[in-house]
Amino acid sequence: MKQRTFLPVFQLLTRRRRGLAELFLGIFLPLGIFAFVAEDVLEHEDFGWDRPLLEWLHAHATPGRDIVMLWASRIGIWWGVVPFSVLFFLWLAARRRTAPALFFALSMIGAGLLNSATKHLFGRPRPALWGSIAPEQSFSFPSGHTMGSMALLTALSVLAWPTRARWPVIGIGAILVLAISGSRLYLGVHYPSDVLAGWMASLAWVLGLKQIV
Repeated sequence: MKQRTFLPVFQLLTRRRRGLAELFLGIFLPLGIFAFVAEDVLEHEDFGWDRPLLEWLHAHATPGRDIVMLWASRIGIWWGVVPFSVLFFLWLAARRRTAPALFFALSMIGAGLLNSATKHLFGRPRPALWGSIAPEQSFSFPSGHTMGSMALLTALSVLAWPTRARWPVIGIGAILVLAISGSRLYLGVHYPSDVLAGWMASLAWVLGLKQIV
């Protein structure tokens, strides 16, 4: 009797396993990681890996790497992510792809608003381990460059997934996200925990938005 009772439930879960996996890996897991990091930030607890990683990166700084990292940092907002997002949205709108355009716009604007609100909520100061060649004045947690680039990668990956372009989009996008995020650490304007939280927040936001738009 019990076996018959649970069999339809098991069959339903089997049919929905992809959706459940997306729900867990794309939303619940990132939210859990973000909450874990955010709780320690809110309580002003230090992460054992934040400072050592920043110091290691700074110990390997060179004038040539400075130039590369400054460039990578700049494309994270005004030189790359923002203009590309505007042009891509206009391209979708011109092709009358209303639903994808709405999803993309909400992904990027929402990630920006979420980042701004979270920064002011937590009010975490920037690292001050050395004099950065590209100092920042705003709050540190989570990284805006990281959230913007990850939101862009995730939104483009969602839109490209049904097509043959999905793997090039994911591959190139992942390289750019790592370069942008790494540049913020190299420049000493973010903690690694800021970057991790930014990745998780954008993943949860964009993939959660995918479920309703």
